[in-house]
Amino acid sequence: MVLAGFLGSGKTTLLNHLLHHSGGSRIGAIVNDFGAIEIDAMAVAGALGDSTVSLGNGCLCCAVDAGELDGYLDRLAHPSAGIDVIVIEASGLAEPQELVRMVLASEQPRVVYGGLVEVVDAVEFDATRERHPGLDRHLALADLVVVNKTDRADDGERVLRLVRTLTDGAAVVPAVYGRIDPGFLFDCRPAEERIGQLSFDDLHRHHEHEHDGPHHAHLHTAYDTLSFDSRVPMNPGRLLDFLDTRPEGLYRIKGYVDFGAADRRNRYAVHAVGRFLRFYPEPWSADDDRLTQLVLIGSGIDTAALREELQACADDTPHADERGMWGVLRYVQDKDGEATEVPGATEIAEVADVPEVPEVVDPFGDLDDLDDLAR
Repeated sequence: MVLAGFLGSGKTTLLNHLLHHSGGSRIGAIVNDFGAIEIDAMAVAGALGDSTVSLGNGCLCCAVDAGELDGYLDRLAHPSAGIDVIVIEASGLAEPQELVRMVLASEQPRVVYGGLVEVVDAVEFDATRERHPGLDRHLALADLVVVNKTDRADDGERVLRLVRTLTDGAAVVPAVYGRIDPGFLFDCRPAEERIGQLSFDDLHRHHEHEHDGPHHAHLHTAYDTLSFDSRVPMNPGRLLDFLDTRPEGLYRIKGYVDFGAADRRNRYAVHAVGRFLRFYPEPWSADDDRLTQLVLIGSGIDTAALREELQACADDTPHADERGMWGVLRYVQDKDGEATEVPGATEIAEVADVPEVPEVVDPFGDLDDLDDLAR
């Protein structure tokens, strides 16, 4: 996750809040101060200890290349570190599109892009826009915008409405002292120690009960969740249409998809944050209960309407939607970040009359055109 925002917006305050309300998850951080005295790094060092990588005296997007960033990510993502979430806190003068470019170019196989979170100071928002017109471009790139200090703004609701007009469908949430529920950003680990990957059942139970947790009462940002199950396989073409047109405010989608006859060998783990989308095929085992299980997380989303749209994606036809499945394969990467062949994909490619090896689609399109996207 990339955490950005102009000077004084409250990025470090938000990061410290996440550290103290992580729900059992261990957070690693790459903290970038602009200047030789690394104040922000010292502010979070007590909570992170050796899980902090501090980069002083320069802006991360200018002073470090993608290869160097990979080295820091490799250190934090190594299994021995036991870290679940990595937050890259940029300096207040960083260019978010460059940071996104670097993370997406990472060759670290254990790291999955978690979105761009932009923090806005509600009190100084108008003045900051006037002095730094580039802020509008930053907001247009964000997957989530946290409008901080709403309790001190003369008209916090006006700022929220204005920010929403400047984003490209991103979730926009208010906050006081950077207090947002960490469940909006990442999966909080259960209190008891577990070995291996968190199962979907664990994830589902966590979202059902997380509002009962002791920290929830004093958080200032609520979010909406939808848990969707279907024993009828999903039509790949319809599901991709749903994902391509997901509504404003829908920040995260995660879970597993059964595509039925389109690929009887694999289920597909899905990970979407903002506009980023990836599918990860996993072979079915003999003991698996074949069904689709998804969790959708957003702010101000119409969960009833989304449920109806997902139900419309279900399709129990015995025939495969080959062309729809080809669209899914465009969002599949192997562990090295390259386009991958999925067992069964060769047959699908032959039927659909397309090349066997799919092109992986970047969530932001051509990375050289990020400035165009912001416009």
